[in-house]
Amino acid sequence: MTAAPLPRTTPGWRAWLIWSVAVAAYVLAITNRSSLSAVGVDTAERFHADAATLSLFAVVQLAVYGGMQIPIGVLLDRYGSRPIMVVGMLLMALGQFVMAVSPSIGVAIVARVLLGAGDAAIFPAVLRLVATWFPAQRGPLMVQMTGIAGQSGQLVALLPLAAMLHSTSWTITFGSIAGLGILFAVLVWAIVRNRPPERAVDVTVNTETGVVRVVTSSIDTGVGIRAAWAHPGTRLAFWSHFSTPFAGTAFLLLWGMPYLTAGEGLTAAGAAGLLSLNVVVAMALGPILGELSRRIPTRRSLALVVPSVGVQVLAWATVLLWPGPAPAWLLVGLIVALGAGGPASMIAFDHARTHNPVHRLSTATGVTNSGGFLAALTAIFLIGLTLDLQGAGTPATYSLEAFRLAFLTQVPLWAIGTTMIVVERKRTRIRMGLDPERRRHR
Repeated sequence: MTAAPLPRTTPGWRAWLIWSVAVAAYVLAITNRSSLSAVGVDTAERFHADAATLSLFAVVQLAVYGGMQIPIGVLLDRYGSRPIMVVGMLLMALGQFVMAVSPSIGVAIVARVLLGAGDAAIFPAVLRLVATWFPAQRGPLMVQMTGIAGQSGQLVALLPLAAMLHSTSWTITFGSIAGLGILFAVLVWAIVRNRPPERAVDVTVNTETGVVRVVTSSIDTGVGIRAAWAHPGTRLAFWSHFSTPFAGTAFLLLWGMPYLTAGEGLTAAGAAGLLSLNVVVAMALGPILGELSRRIPTRRSLALVVPSVGVQVLAWATVLLWPGPAPAWLLVGLIVALGAGGPASMIAFDHARTHNPVHRLSTATGVTNSGGFLAALTAIFLIGLTLDLQGAGTPATYSLEAFRLAFLTQVPLWAIGTTMIVVERKRTRIRMGLDPERRRHR
């Protein structure tokens, strides 16, 4: 077999163009995902929804997103990024159009299902383009840059989207996002390519055996899923992504605005400003954590991931134990801590890429990505359910004390995730030969 040429150490202009278009599509995907974050109260009023029903919008969307990650990974490994991204953009466009004209909660939930399915395709596809168009040593930084750029989609959802809704109408606002989805589907199809032109096929090198093989669509995808999960490095990636971003996702995607306005007494503009700070912090920390992850690949779990979880737990504990409404400086500290979770979660994809050969890279990425959204949808649902059980399920009945108890439901998720990070890190180090295998005493 003749191996394909090795990728250049410096990516050319075409690689940057393809990455830029793909990342712009990812920004729109994040805007779609976060489109209810700044208009949660408007949504509750439009559909006459209580807290549990409002959380159902986000839970359904994230459940579909998380559930689609492994199938999307399999499809990406088989067909490449370009067609999967196009289908994803069209599904999101359809979802936002349905949301624009939805007359009831049931139809709106169908819209969020379509949105979650389309959104699920974009980020893993961009990561695959990074792996195929850029040299491996640039991987950690490129992943962080992708995440940083995507965060700007949250700013679009928090500021211009909310302003557009309040100055026009629900139908015009969500219909406009649908139109952008169709535009980007065309751009992706016209510009993005699965692999560099000098590579007629994808060639993978098994990182453990050194065996070189050509990637074809005949690969047994069932074996690929089992093999990806069987490696402790993939499980370490899953639990790293499970533990780090879910609190920030739940806060930004749904519960941050109601908590800050109805619970802490901030104005809508002040709350939006704080939520925007979360995005700015994530964008600032991304390159730093990306470079550190590249420099300390065998220590990044304990040096970067676990401390990120600890900072979030400490910040939430301080805010929730504060007597009365938290002062502004403390809320800023909470936002900064939550903002660190996003870049820390990107380290999980470094684990997935390091410990899996290319022919199952997207499958492993899908497994990893599902972790964070499984935790996020669980947190969002538990927060809404706890508010309802306290009789604080509508905007008129929200209270600071009810929110305090509701946000405590995040603690078990952090505990489970951190414990499994420690366990799977040890197993990964043993698999890599960095630690001696534990002997069983008889």
